[in-house]
Amino acid sequence: MNFIFVSPHFPENYWNFCAALKENGVNVLGIGDAPYNELNEKLRNALTEYYRVSDMEDYDQMYRAVAFFASKYGRINWLESNNEYWLEQDARLRTDFNITTGIKTDRIDSIKEKSEMKKYYAAGGIRTARQIKASEGLEAVLHFADEAGYPIFAKPDVGVGAGGAHKIEDEMGLRVFFRETPQVECYVIEEFVTGNICTYDAIIDSKGEPLFESMCVCPPSIADIVNYNLDSTYYVQRDINENLRFWGRRTVKAFGVQSRFVHLEFFQLDRAHKGLGNEGDFVALEVNMRPGGAYTPDMINFGHSVNVYKIWADMIAFDKRTDNAAPNDYFCVYAGRRDNCQYVMSHEEILDKYSYAMCMTPRIDKALAPAIGDQAYIARFRTEEEREEFLYDTCNRA
Repeated sequence: MNFIFVSPHFPENYWNFCAALKENGVNVLGIGDAPYNELNEKLRNALTEYYRVSDMEDYDQMYRAVAFFASKYGRINWLESNNEYWLEQDARLRTDFNITTGIKTDRIDSIKEKSEMKKYYAAGGIRTARQIKASEGLEAVLHFADEAGYPIFAKPDVGVGAGGAHKIEDEMGLRVFFRETPQVECYVIEEFVTGNICTYDAIIDSKGEPLFESMCVCPPSIADIVNYNLDSTYYVQRDINENLRFWGRRTVKAFGVQSRFVHLEFFQLDRAHKGLGNEGDFVALEVNMRPGGAYTPDMINFGHSVNVYKIWADMIAFDKRTDNAAPNDYFCVYAGRRDNCQYVMSHEEILDKYSYAMCMTPRIDKALAPAIGDQAYIARFRTEEEREEFLYDTCNRA
């Protein structure tokens, strides 16, 4: 089996996917823009061959890289990046080389454009916030806002994370948004929904059935973290909420997901919302047809005492799980501090107090730092009380 892994060096923990594939006997072929000698040694050991391009945005270079591997190793069975940024390019390469194991260009809009996602949610009977495209014009959006009520939320129809997101408080703010926002026609406007963002994280087999399921809770939204310079915190829940499981599986069916790691976002309402549900109900936000960002796969491993890199590689190679992990569940918590802020407890004090629970303390790549902080602390706990004390200690600013 020939598997092309696009950008295997970023995020840095993605070498684990390649190593798990190799362990399953898969021929792992990497394409990236980093020099070979700068790759993690474990990644180099997992790759059969690596093709460096100078610019991964240049489709001609990427096309030639895949063509080279196809001519040398034969038919390419899989091509994946597991990275939101490259999903559209992945689909184009699959289409051009007739790689049938993933999403092609005819379906990419359904997972990239937030407006297209709404159609699939509606077909599956899944509740979502009302939405309008800014391209319909200011007057139409003003009418929408009058019906939905302020505040409203604007975000790019195609975008990763919270880039370009705006909370609009009133009509004046909406008029300013239309007047001053470049390419405003590329935005969608939604009614504002309050609550925690929860994610359904799952590895789905070729029949659309989950091989593994987990749940994350994200108290501050990524938009608020970026816009207000907040500390990034979230955690893997010990047990998945059964209602979230129901809506996660229903979303998988609605979008026809097969053979993928998914990260599906939902609001859990913190109050009753007309037309959407009562406090505690789940409302779909958006789909991400890839693993949760940054260290989320590692956190899921720590939280559930499993290896999702291995489960994913088993799905690729065998379309089933081969592990026999016994359930052993924790809250696995992420706290990301910012270098430009002062905290009551020092780095050393945090490490000393929570040495019994600490799993990782990575420095964060500058490309990811605006959303998840500069210095991360990842720890696991059995109780909610321990979890909340850890979050208070790590994020209590001086």
